[in-house]
Amino acid sequence: MPRANSSVPRHRRHRKLIKQAKGYHSVRKSNFRAAKDAVQKALQYAYRDRRQNKRNFRRLWITRINAASRLNGLTYSKFIAGLKANNIELNRKTLAYMAVHDPDGFAEIVKIVS
Repeated sequence: MPRANSSVPRHRRHRKLIKQAKGYHSVRKSNFRAAKDAVQKALQYAYRDRRQNKRNFRRLWITRINAASRLNGLTYSKFIAGLKANNIELNRKTLAYMAVHDPDGFAEIVKIVS
């Protein structure tokens, strides 16, 4: 019986990985070994950054809320404590949106809280 080689499946696997490396620079887009390392690293970064993205947005929202509440004469911590005390259940994303796009509405909330 003749020996089976793996040329077609191997070529298919390599082609799939090279396709994932589309847009990379120089050898990283065409050489299988370099492309494999580059794609693997990119997937690691993607996994890590999906988690970091959540942290970064929360930091941004907190910064915006802090800036807007200080414009209305209240610190961030006192503002959040006041929200909890008055049972106002608005999340930071909504509050940050209001702080940027609806400053008058945000000022009303600050008045209720303080």
